[in-house]
Amino acid sequence: MALLYFGLYLLALFGSVNGTDNGKSKINRRKVVQRFNPRRNATSSTTPLQVGNGNFAFGADITGLQTFSLFNTLSTWGWHNFSLPITPGQTSLDVIDFTGLYWWTHGRLVNYNQPNPAENDISDWLIQNPQRVNLGTIGFSFNGVEITEDMLENKSQTLDLWTGKISSSFIYNGTEVLVETWSDSHSDTVGVSVESSLLSTGTLRIFFDFALPTRNKFDAPFVGVFNATSNHTTTLKSSRDAAMIRHDLDATTYYASISWDRHAEISGPVKGTHRYVLQPSRGVRKIQLSTTFSPFPDSNVPAFEDVVAASKTWWESYWNSGAFIDLSSTSSPNATALQRITILSQYLVAVNSASSNTPQESGLVNNGWYGKFHLEMVIWHSLHFARWNKFPLLRRSLPNMYSRYLPSSYDRAKAQRYDGARWGKMTDPTGRSAPGEINSLLIWQQPHPMYFAELEYRSYPNKKTLESWDEILTGSADFMASYAFYNESTEVYDLGPPIYPVSENTGPNATINPAFEIAYWRFGLDIAIKWKERQGLDVPATWTTVRDNLAPLPTDGDTLSVYEGIPNMWQNTTVQDHPAMSGVFGLLPPPSSRPPLNMTVMQNTADKIRDAWDIADCWGWDFPMLAMNSLRLGDMDQAVAYLLHPLFQFDDAGYPVGGSRVATPYFPGSGGFLLAMAMMSGGWDGAEGPHFPENWDVKVERFVPGL
Repeated sequence: MALLYFGLYLLALFGSVNGTDNGKSKINRRKVVQRFNPRRNATSSTTPLQVGNGNFAFGADITGLQTFSLFNTLSTWGWHNFSLPITPGQTSLDVIDFTGLYWWTHGRLVNYNQPNPAENDISDWLIQNPQRVNLGTIGFSFNGVEITEDMLENKSQTLDLWTGKISSSFIYNGTEVLVETWSDSHSDTVGVSVESSLLSTGTLRIFFDFALPTRNKFDAPFVGVFNATSNHTTTLKSSRDAAMIRHDLDATTYYASISWDRHAEISGPVKGTHRYVLQPSRGVRKIQLSTTFSPFPDSNVPAFEDVVAASKTWWESYWNSGAFIDLSSTSSPNATALQRITILSQYLVAVNSASSNTPQESGLVNNGWYGKFHLEMVIWHSLHFARWNKFPLLRRSLPNMYSRYLPSSYDRAKAQRYDGARWGKMTDPTGRSAPGEINSLLIWQQPHPMYFAELEYRSYPNKKTLESWDEILTGSADFMASYAFYNESTEVYDLGPPIYPVSENTGPNATINPAFEIAYWRFGLDIAIKWKERQGLDVPATWTTVRDNLAPLPTDGDTLSVYEGIPNMWQNTTVQDHPAMSGVFGLLPPPSSRPPLNMTVMQNTADKIRDAWDIADCWGWDFPMLAMNSLRLGDMDQAVAYLLHPLFQFDDAGYPVGGSRVATPYFPGSGGFLLAMAMMSGGWDGAEGPHFPENWDVKVERFVPGL
């Protein structure tokens, strides 16, 4: 087995799954990438074009800045807490005043992190705080004249995916303005170049403005408000060619440090605002500036030319490293559509998802769920980095994120009298999970670390990999074994109740042994057991006992059921939301321990989902999961149909459309899409790729087969 994994590791470094790649790319990757450079002639109402580096992103409207559409500047570190609520007796509440709710769970009362009607103020505060901060807005002002986007002529904008540059141009009052927008790959810095004779006359200036966070669950497409100026403060310090603006929001403070290369003066704030204006001196026709955002004063702002050089170097390396798919020799419109979404998604996940924390659903475009991230979604956000052989990006967050959350996860399990570590759901950077019924009863995030660890091990089968994940997997598996309840009547271990399955639309007190969770529990314990065996360590007996005696996959006749004993399965409202049963043989491989999957049931379930599921109620990662299920069942055409389903939409710049259920963009859709494309290209154990429709001319490089 070790030789197999070592062979896969060599393939990852030096060859592709079909033996056509010897380490040096034979695909003209730059040509394929730049073919899909987004081009716009007007600002999108929902999505900006972005520059960024995974931990920081700047969203631009058609001017290359944030002039008319106040898109966001977001980071992984920029968070804010509103003041804690005050009781009628003028006493400040504290997080320790939150007590949650107790539910009967297998004959005992268990405390769950849920809003308590008697504690609305502190419950609401914990849900809403912290929220992610829009660090600042940079745009053009036109010497005090009120201008709309429609008043500009010849508007044009292109994002060069290969270098990470946004080039924008427009004409105002008969005069052209040329703008370049870049992001530094090593710091939270946006670099801007502006060229126009309007600068020399004072007609065109550059503003910097600062917003107050809100308590909105969704802030899309803009984050924060600019009309509550009395609730926060800004302070300016400036010199001949630099300035620093301090922004104070309650107990949160951060800084915007600006440097420029031509004579100019900054002033402000404009009365009644937190807006500062940079005005180049007479005769200046071109100015280059850099703005660094930081939680501490930082006068070491990279020069514009250094930002440009860093961006070019990083993006060229990004595109030339790891796996790649070239469908350009296939004439099918479906192939072109898949290629377009693949390339644009690769850019967007590098900007929005390659962060030190697992990303939020809206990445660094806007705020969903107050900017918090969901630990059950980390599998869709980040697993594709492993399959695409982009481990340096995956390792920005994993396994370190799990290690940071381990103490609070142990505390969560201990408070409920379980062993091990119970991972939260809607989480902030401290590891605290927001109160909520679904938040506290969802469990399918629990085996995620096993999936990540196993994929890393097959590419890096060494002691370091084993040790880096061991404590995390041990805590995860200890909880999984402790959580499963031994049912003396059936003589199996049950999952739930109370429990919410993946679909989140069943009654928690009636839900028991949901199909995907049962399969995932077995998968996770299988990996945890292997992990100990590889290290020559003892396997806890409870892990093996629970794995070998888990409840069977629930069925309704000859198909899988959402959960055990559900009445009228295929006439029930449970055929809405996420069709998680497809993940049993889509996201997950066949079990490596008994009992084996009944392939007739798997095929029947896939057919029934295709024909009877309320697909109109699906969104985002549902479609890649269905596609992966189709791939394992050998139906490549159906896999493509799911990935290009009319309800699984991507806009002109490749952003995954959220629809009515979630905000746009919804990045689990992008990550899921890339994971499905990796499966089509790289295959999986026992089924070497590629797996595309017949007669497609496909070139793939540097994929490692999936599980």
